[in-house]
Amino acid sequence: MRLKDKVAVVTGAGSGYGEGIAKAFCAQGCKIAILDLDLPAAERVANEINALQGADVALPIRCDVSNATDIAAAVERTVEAYGGLDIAVSNAGVSQLPKSAMKVTADEMDHTFAVNTKAILYMAQCAIPEFRKRGGGALLTIASTAAIRPRPGMAAYNSSKFAAVGLSKTLALELARHNVRVNVICPVAGDTPMIDKYMTGDPVQNRQMLIDTIPMGRLAQPADIAAAALYLVEDGSSFVTGAVLEVDGGRSI
Repeated sequence: MRLKDKVAVVTGAGSGYGEGIAKAFCAQGCKIAILDLDLPAAERVANEINALQGADVALPIRCDVSNATDIAAAVERTVEAYGGLDIAVSNAGVSQLPKSAMKVTADEMDHTFAVNTKAILYMAQCAIPEFRKRGGGALLTIASTAAIRPRPGMAAYNSSKFAAVGLSKTLALELARHNVRVNVICPVAGDTPMIDKYMTGDPVQNRQMLIDTIPMGRLAQPADIAAAALYLVEDGSSFVTGAVLEVDGGRSI
């Protein structure tokens, strides 16, 4: 059990990468709060985990990560339920429909940064006091290959992910002395609900277009990201901080 007796929160855990991470963590002995804006989705994932584990090890919580008060309340509920906090995964994110940077509005930029970047800071500010009570902890940011090899037409999304990586590296520097590690995973486009939500046209053609840009010839799966996440939060990576791990089938080469 690689995460035995650990407690984690995962944002955006009602589907996609977040769901995969939550299930992988619980399979390794972790208790987990399933945070999502869509409460029924969070409840579904928590129910599936609890049924599989035969115990109440997953707690569904509705959380708008762009709201610092929501994150603080979710962390407080998690600590009340499970006695502490060791791991926080900032996975929730939004993308955008492709458009020229010349047409991106201030509201679009504000919303994208609120969810993809500011939420990371809010989570750190709420989680770190709880980590320090346990002698340390792990923050993990799920960013994107957009932060390394951006695509055109995605100015708001790309820039928010660049900022997410920069913020995470800054946190890694500031928090190392408190035995808090901060790492980043940059996934390529994945086989998740987000891929269809933010692309127009035929879904099959869209997916093939993306697959054609990935040297290993397939989209990322939640299990791919979950495996990397597990390594970056477990004790075996205790000397790894500030790392940016590309899980992208070679897309960023």
